[in-house]
Amino acid sequence: MSESDWSVPEATVMSTAREVVESERHAVLATVVSVEGSAYRRPGAKMVVAADGEGVGSITAGCLEDEVIALAREVAETGQARVETYDLTADGDVWGLGVGCNGVIDVLLEPLDAGYRPAIEAFESGGELAVCTVLDSDGNGDSDSDDDGDADLAIGDRIFYDGTEGAFSAAWPAELREELREPAASAAESGDSHAFTVEMDGESVRVFVDGVSTPPELVVFGTGHDIGPLVDLATKSDFRVTVLGFRGATATEERFPNADAVRSTSPADLGDAYEFDENTYTVVMSHNFIDDRLALEELLETDVPYIGLLGPRKRFEEMREEFAAEDRTFTPAERERIYTPIGLDLGSESPYEIAHSIVAELLAVHNDREPDHLSAREGPIHDREPLAGTGTEAEAETDAEPGAGTGSTD
Repeated sequence: MSESDWSVPEATVMSTAREVVESERHAVLATVVSVEGSAYRRPGAKMVVAADGEGVGSITAGCLEDEVIALAREVAETGQARVETYDLTADGDVWGLGVGCNGVIDVLLEPLDAGYRPAIEAFESGGELAVCTVLDSDGNGDSDSDDDGDADLAIGDRIFYDGTEGAFSAAWPAELREELREPAASAAESGDSHAFTVEMDGESVRVFVDGVSTPPELVVFGTGHDIGPLVDLATKSDFRVTVLGFRGATATEERFPNADAVRSTSPADLGDAYEFDENTYTVVMSHNFIDDRLALEELLETDVPYIGLLGPRKRFEEMREEFAAEDRTFTPAERERIYTPIGLDLGSESPYEIAHSIVAELLAVHNDREPDHLSAREGPIHDREPLAGTGTEAEAETDAEPGAGTGSTD
């Protein structure tokens, strides 16, 4: 597995899954379904393993991928899903040799086929969907069900919850569906992923509820040389990036090959050129004062939560003076959405350094975080299930690597 295949954004993992499904090739989907303690990735992290053993995506910092690929071959041969547990806390075995994690990770490996298509389509379209997959069941039967939804559920059995319709896609036992309805609805809306154990009729069923979360959109206004580095980094950080140029000759796909789309429009017609919503983030960097001002005025009429405006503070103050001369002032809510000077204070100067500063600020806003050093943060980076016997969640975080946050409700 190459480094370039390991470090791809989630959108690439899902597009690979679509290619597998449409071509009817044999492949396995590996998903982190539960973590106790700390680990590199959280529940919901995925990788696709093709029949030839090539993997796309990451579920750890690289310490388990080869082992998972080997197990994926077995799953592909048998056609039977399985859940594998990796204890990265033990001393003396292969998983305890300083791999950088201090947790117990459960990974679901399942054949990737047309049955997963609704999740792929929801990811691409932005639909609210939760994938509910059996991880363990006292019955462990053959998954045959009757018209009432009674079933001996087996590992890998799956149904979908449509958050828009408020309905499940298939007839699992009524009691199980009712127990899963609230967490499935929450996951479909938020995109979070957790494992749950449901007790019913004296038996227990462990189900992974995986919310399908569509990547945020980033629209960059401008076609200058500094746009390219921003597009590159934002794409690798799981933003779907559109470049909107105000000069048609330079707004081309050849100029910005890593962008998902490149269009040309006028700053006064942004509403017609793109459908902006609360999952859209914008960066205005045309280097033209009039174009930037017109774009800002248009964007304030949308629901975008972030309007980044390139340039010094003095330039923005001049812009505000011109707005004020036309009796247009910014409300407190509007001012909170305008980020200028754009980016975090990283001491940046070169084009890629500035792009890093901007993308870092975008991620902080999208994840609702106040930027700070992780070394100064008390407690876990993300909500997580503590290791058995360790006490509090904060104690479970003590030895975690920066960024190694996980969460589970198992």
